[in-house]
Amino acid sequence: MRSATASRGFTLVELLVALFAMALLAVMSWRGLDGMARAQAQTEERADQVLTLQIGLAQWGADLDALTQLPQTTALEWNGRVLRMTRRSSTSASEGIMVVAWTRRLVGANPVWLRWQSPPVTTRGQIEEAWQRADLWSQNPSDEERLREVPIGQLDDWQIFFYRENAWTNPQSSAQGTAVVTAAPATSSPVAAIPEGVRLVLTLPAGHAISGTLTRDWVRPLVAGQKS
Repeated sequence: MRSATASRGFTLVELLVALFAMALLAVMSWRGLDGMARAQAQTEERADQVLTLQIGLAQWGADLDALTQLPQTTALEWNGRVLRMTRRSSTSASEGIMVVAWTRRLVGANPVWLRWQSPPVTTRGQIEEAWQRADLWSQNPSDEERLREVPIGQLDDWQIFFYRENAWTNPQSSAQGTAVVTAAPATSSPVAAIPEGVRLVLTLPAGHAISGTLTRDWVRPLVAGQKS
């Protein structure tokens, strides 16, 4: 015959304690899953930031590699606000050339590194028009020009230097040195030869996948071939 103690069920207190323990385990499990989801989202966001910056730097190098110097036409110019260049088309030489521009501009509340590209142009008049449009785009872009820009990522600051006569120089000055380049109004300048090298110095914001100062040097392919 079974005893009364063996046949009795759970008391109300025991049931409440069991339910509390199950609820506590559920809360701890949810927090663990939520933490894992947040960590995964942050990892993906940082990976996207790194990939976007890598693509942007690759495009920067590709633009410089494709520089095209036309008679009485500036191929590369930095005015302290926007770097403009003329480059050949990446698809076919028969399409003409394109004017490409890089700048740092506020988008919303954040300073962003941006790239702009004109449609293919074939005449000097079209080149000059695209050249001026690139400068206007860097300051106050229209809706049409915004459609041609590609954001690379947030950027606290940037500097450009040209390598000429065995020294990194301020592109806005004929004097040698590495003075910091500050924003200046666009001015007309005589046609200059493509420099032997271009140095890009980016100051990336804190809290991103890559932060601090990043320097990228480009060497003109022909010069690199001659020195090798």
